[in-house]
This record gives sequence, C-alpha cells and structure tokens, in this order.
Amino acid sequence: MPEGILGWILIGLVAGVLGKLIMPGKDPGGIIVTILIGIAGALLAGFVAQSSGVVLEGTFQNYGAATLGAVVLLALYRLVMTRRA
Repeated sequence: MPEGILGWILIGLVAGVLGKLIMPGKDPGGIIVTILIGIAGALLAGFVAQSSGVVLEGTFQNYGAATLGAVVLLALYRLVMTRRA
C-alpha cells in the first residue's frame, strides 16, 4: 500500500508506462508526458478512492486504480490535443 503522496507518485511512474502499453500510439508529448500523466492519474485515483471511502487493499488494486486513472487522463489528453491541432 502506498505511503502518502510519494507512494502514489512511484506507482504513477509504473502506471504511466502501463497506460502507454494499453493505449499505444503517437502522443503529442511523447513518453515523458505519458509518464507524467500516469503520475497525475495515480494521484487522482488515490484521491478519488480516499474521498469516496473506497479502501484499496493490496498492491494489485493500487496499481489497477492508478493505471485506470492514467488511461482515463491519457484519453482525455489525446482528445484535447487532437482538437487543438
């Protein structure tokens, strides 16, 4: 289980890479932006889970929530960036 924000950031690094594997393709920002989006998705997943009272027990649930957050943010990022271009 992650200990605070630093734990979610570390999980977010992995979630960003997993998000890139789940959603391959050319992103406007490259792999670095994808990893940063993964970190943001992990932080968002941790915040939403804590706010809604959901208890994420175990490593797989934490990584799953973080990866889901990363994929959602990556999809939104692609949607926004493709409409701008």
